[in-house]
Amino acid sequence: MRSTSRTVRVAVFAVTALTLPTLIAGCTATKSGSSASGSGSSGPVKIGLITKTDSNPYFISMRDAAQAEADKMGADLTAAAGTADGDNDSQVTAVQNMIASGVKAILITPNDSKAIVPTLLAAQQQGIFVAALDTQTDGNKGVDATWATDNTEAGRQQGAYVKAALGSTTPVLAMLDLQPGVSVGDQRHAGFLTGMGLTDNSPEIAGRQDTGGDQGRGQTAMENLLQAHPNINSVYTINEPAAIGAATALKNAGKTASVVVGSIDGGCAGVKAVQDGQIAATVMQFPSKMAVAGVDAAVAAVKDGTKPTVPPTGFIDTGVQLITDKPLAGMNSQNTAWGLDNCWGNKP
Repeated sequence: MRSTSRTVRVAVFAVTALTLPTLIAGCTATKSGSSASGSGSSGPVKIGLITKTDSNPYFISMRDAAQAEADKMGADLTAAAGTADGDNDSQVTAVQNMIASGVKAILITPNDSKAIVPTLLAAQQQGIFVAALDTQTDGNKGVDATWATDNTEAGRQQGAYVKAALGSTTPVLAMLDLQPGVSVGDQRHAGFLTGMGLTDNSPEIAGRQDTGGDQGRGQTAMENLLQAHPNINSVYTINEPAAIGAATALKNAGKTASVVVGSIDGGCAGVKAVQDGQIAATVMQFPSKMAVAGVDAAVAAVKDGTKPTVPPTGFIDTGVQLITDKPLAGMNSQNTAWGLDNCWGNKP
């Protein structure tokens, strides 16, 4: 998650294979009576994938998994990305370009959960199947389905671990958030506080800063908070880049051993940071599962009008797993050896 200038960068992948589409195993579905989405069409299904950025390994792994599944399913995949986490304008442009190119399905990881909705609704009105991956839209509007991490639960597990690691010590907490307007950040933040047994008004919160999920901004935020509150003993981080930035600031201040840092993501670099002692624990999520499910559902929707049945939560949960080499009683965790076998991104 990296802040850059607001330009559009689009990578195109045309992928074809010979296999017929099948629904992802275990996913319930309903058949739509409308043929507007291209049901019954022949030839390769044209799918657009729009990720938040094309630089974050998380979204690169999602894109690669989507491309591989499109190849398997005999679909054509066009991939695009926003310029930075939070940049809605470039994603709006990408959706409009994909509609103009004739895609029948769009998979998107929204940069702005609310601002993107009108654009997605416009796509649906043209008969395009739309699904969100990783991040829910505001009120689940503008999408036929969402595959995502239960980010509230991921945050809760991070908070529960940090609380347990502190034991009887009163938290002096720094919160390194994402930014306003993104449901992922709001959900993880709220879940963490639940796991800690705190609220936004709790005096145990020493301070908070937005990081955009960026490592450099995470380091700067931690430096600023340490300067104002040198007795900080625990840190919430929105993701592993922000956590590694915080860990760098703590190391430079000579405070690594006295501060518990928690995180979320499950990238290989983040799991290695847990193994190296920079982060106490992280909560792994599974972007490849989201991508595979989204491609399979898109093919089914376009081919015969079958759409997935979405639970009352508004999304289909792809699961989380706590990773730490310092397991604590009552918490279901895996060690970093398991984490490195199952992480996304480049293996260390």
